Amino acid sequence: MKIAIVHDWLVTYAGAERVLSALCETWPEADLYSVIDFLSDDDRAFLHGKRARTTFIQQLPKARTQYQKYLPLMPLAIEQLDLSGYDLVISSSHAVAKGVLTGPNQLHVSYVHSPIRYAWDLQHQYLHEASLVSGIRAKLARMLLHYLRMWDQRTASGVDEFVANSHFIGRRINKSYRRNSTVIYPPVDTARFTLGETREDFYLTASRMVPYKRIPMIVEAFRNMSDKRLVVIGTGPELEKAREVAGPNVSLMGFQSNEVLLDYMQRARAFLFAAEEDFGIAPVEAQACGTPVIAYAAGGVRETVRGLDHPAPTGVFYPQQTASSLVAAIRRFEREAHRITAQACRANAERFSGERFRQEIRAFVEARVAESALHHGQTVHTSQLGTKAFNALPVKHA
Repeated sequence: MKIAIVHDWLVTYAGAERVLSALCETWPEADLYSVIDFLSDDDRAFLHGKRARTTFIQQLPKARTQYQKYLPLMPLAIEQLDLSGYDLVISSSHAVAKGVLTGPNQLHVSYVHSPIRYAWDLQHQYLHEASLVSGIRAKLARMLLHYLRMWDQRTASGVDEFVANSHFIGRRINKSYRRNSTVIYPPVDTARFTLGETREDFYLTASRMVPYKRIPMIVEAFRNMSDKRLVVIGTGPELEKAREVAGPNVSLMGFQSNEVLLDYMQRARAFLFAAEEDFGIAPVEAQACGTPVIAYAAGGVRETVRGLDHPAPTGVFYPQQTASSLVAAIRRFEREAHRITAQACRANAERFSGERFRQEIRAFVEARVAESALHHGQTVHTSQLGTKAFNALPVKHA
């Protein structure tokens, strides 16, 4: 079989790229496509030697640093990729990758990190954060997002099977496209994030400092808890806001290496999380280190952290994205911490291992290929599908 893997854009290594890496490892024979590919040679290791075939946006001025400005052209660009020679197309999509054109004799499986967030239910939040509330620029932005919604919904019909990265995103897929999906959780490197030997008396948060991560809110909470220490790892546009509200008990460390992050995760009393994420890899990494999580009760984290109502809890939830709500959760955590063990955190995190992801996604895709072949009256040989083609997979419908 000829296989193509399609990704939105390649400019950094983040959560979506971890999934892409696992897809490339699962199907090393596949060709890779993307709107743009500006990864440096040092950052390409996760692609296992692959280099993406790109669109015309790759050649446009300042596409390397300001590719977001070409969003209006991306639906057109992704449709220009000629995938007609492939039997199987796997898209890894949080924006436009799922919009590639495929024919009736091709199988298109789309792993969706989220429908385009800023075009659907998070439109108003994104416009507010971008200061596009009024004026001509705001009107143009709303027109663009309206167009993206129509395009995104129309192209959903070209996908044969949707895979969601969480039940939370499965519900968003159903709301946006009126399509069912199967949940396969993303891979987390539980082999690298290992149990810490000792706990120290500090709390940790680590994230890109962008508005929806709410890092300044976490910092503000510790202004009212001068007896407790907070360590913040990460950088971004919200760093100055965090500095403005930080007290002497807060250490803003900026960007740190993976080795430093791992060291702090293994020693922290608890990991703090304030975002509404599609899945949220960092809380799982923390649990893999045996570290409890104190998280805002929304999004994918509700599926990856076990609250105090669970027989083997791994964290504490708080109901509002406010400093006072977080403070109350930290106080509750300190009263109930004896119920949360490092072993329970580790065991919970192992549900999301990389090996588990590769097995589940391969079994799911190969089963769909076999079904498609039978539907078209074709014979599928095990040499085409691999030995796991007909393995039973516990399907989790969203």
